[in-house]
Amino acid sequence: MSSRATTRTPPSPRARAPWLLRYLAELTLPRVVLWCYLIWWGFVFARYFDPSPRLWLSSLGIAGIIGTGLYLSTAHAGRARTRLEPWQIARLYIMPFCVSSFAALIKGRGFVLVFDPAWAANAAAGAGCAAFVSAALLCRRLLSWLDA
Repeated sequence: MSSRATTRTPPSPRARAPWLLRYLAELTLPRVVLWCYLIWWGFVFARYFDPSPRLWLSSLGIAGIIGTGLYLSTAHAGRARTRLEPWQIARLYIMPFCVSSFAALIKGRGFVLVFDPAWAANAAAGAGCAAFVSAALLCRRLLSWLDA
């Protein structure tokens, strides 16, 4: 047994912060925008849900076809393969699923672009995005306070 005592540096306050706080604090602007897209989709999904298996199977099929095309065009576009992170690959499939199901859910409901004809529904979805952005900014401030 060695008589040398090993000393470990204690983890920084940032490292001890809960993972969700760290995740939100370290989000980049493009990822915040993607989360807001998902939040908007979630509000439309909740408001206009359609249980038709045909709608969801079609959306899954489109996601598979388009997602694979997007994957091939990003990971294998040049001479050398580009290594993508698992979440990058997942987003290549999630985005077409959300787009196709969104289009099917709003068809014939009077939407203008992505905006619901009911201003209250748009306000609720916008408030959801604003709450998410506020939470991310608050977490960023908390972590910077912990680092100080």
